[in-house]
Amino acid sequence: MTSNAPSAARETEQLRELVASARVVLWDFDGPICRLFAAHRAEQVAVDLVEWLERQGPRGLLTESERETPDPQVVLRALARRKPGGGLVAALEERLTREELRAVACALPTPYADPLIRTWTAVGVRLAVTTNNSPCAVRAYLESRGLVGCFAPHLYGRTRHLDHLKPHPHCLHRALNAMGAAPATALMLGDAPSDLAAARAAGVPFLGYARHEGKARALRAAGAGHVVRSLEPLLHVLRGDRPVR
Repeated sequence: MTSNAPSAARETEQLRELVASARVVLWDFDGPICRLFAAHRAEQVAVDLVEWLERQGPRGLLTESERETPDPQVVLRALARRKPGGGLVAALEERLTREELRAVACALPTPYADPLIRTWTAVGVRLAVTTNNSPCAVRAYLESRGLVGCFAPHLYGRTRHLDHLKPHPHCLHRALNAMGAAPATALMLGDAPSDLAAARAAGVPFLGYARHEGKARALRAAGAGHVVRSLEPLLHVLRGDRPVR
C-alpha cells in the first residue's frame, strides 16, 4: 500500500487540476453515463442490421469483418461510406435509432454517474452530451433518470451527416459554440479512442473512463494521459472529500 500511495496522490492531484479548470463538461453517452446495450445486446442489434441490409437487395456493401462486427455503429458507418446520402443509409440509421430507443428501457446507469452529474451541475459547471448515439435515445434515458435538466438543451448526437460522427469533432464544436465556451475551459469525458481523437481535434482536454482493463489499454495506447476505472474518485474530488487514511 505504501508504494502505491505516491502514485494515487499524483492521480488525485491530476483529477483536481482537470476538475478545477473545467467550466463545461462534454460527456460521451454510452459508457460514461450508462451502458445503453446492457440487456438489449449491441451484438444482436448489429446482426439484425446486417440481415436487414442484405434483404434489401444490394450485394457486397459490407466486408466480411463488417458483417461480423458486434458494433452496430460499424455497420452504419460502412454503409454510409459506400452509399453516402442515400435512402438506404437513412433507413438503416432510423432502424438503429429505434433499437437504441428500445435499449433505453433496460440500460444500466454507470456507477456514480448520476450523483456526479448532479454535483457538477450544483457547483455551476455546464454539461453537454456529445455522442454518436441518437439524441432521441439520449433524451429518453436522461428523462428516465431525472437528469435531462442537467444537460438540456445541450444534447448533440448523431445526425444524418454520418461523416460527422466522432472521431470527427463536429458534435464537440456544436456544443462549444452553443455554450459560448472556449475549448480550454472544457473537459471531454469519454471511453473510446474516437472520443479522444475528437477532443484533440477540438482542442479540449480529455479524461478517459474505462470500466474494464481492455478499454483502459485502448485509451492509453491511443495516447490518453488520464484514465479512470471508476467515476467515484472524480466525484470525491468534485465534492472536496478528504482521502480516507
